[in-house]
Amino acid sequence: MGEVAPPSPLVSAVAKLVYSTIMSLDGYTTDASGNIAWGAPDDEVFTCINELERGIGTHLYGRKMYETMVYWETFDAPVGQSSTERAFDPGAVLRIKETTGHDISVGGPDLAGQAIAAGLVDEMHLFLNPVTVGSGTVTLPDHFDITPELLGVDRFMSGVVHLHYHLGR
Repeated sequence: MGEVAPPSPLVSAVAKLVYSTIMSLDGYTTDASGNIAWGAPDDEVFTCINELERGIGTHLYGRKMYETMVYWETFDAPVGQSSTERAFDPGAVLRIKETTGHDISVGGPDLAGQAIAAGLVDEMHLFLNPVTVGSGTVTLPDHFDITPELLGVDRFMSGVVHLHYHLGR
């Protein structure tokens, strides 16, 4: 009788934390008044964004992004409970990455900046719009000293460019 190989150890996959945002050519997600109308995606860009979001199982939002998205919690929503945290907890995000079966999206440049600084963001999807706004909310945190690996580029008829990066450590 042949020898039976021992069972292989379970491999634990860690979910990716992904930062996706629409940004101006000069690096802002909003203009000085908080306006985002300049970045409204057309149908082609919106379709791409929706495709990217299909693999996301958990969404982490900063305060302003949450206030923008809260509408969807009550619109035709299934019975359930949402949870919110008042402060960024890198340990909690790491636990989510280690235990969830789907990728995680971090929304809002402030929260994403904290997650980038903590070394938790694995990928970025930047939708670069051919417009400058002069000032506003910055897309990336100060002291962003990572050299990301470019994974892909998509160009759209509107002039928007999608840049997909891996943030290797």
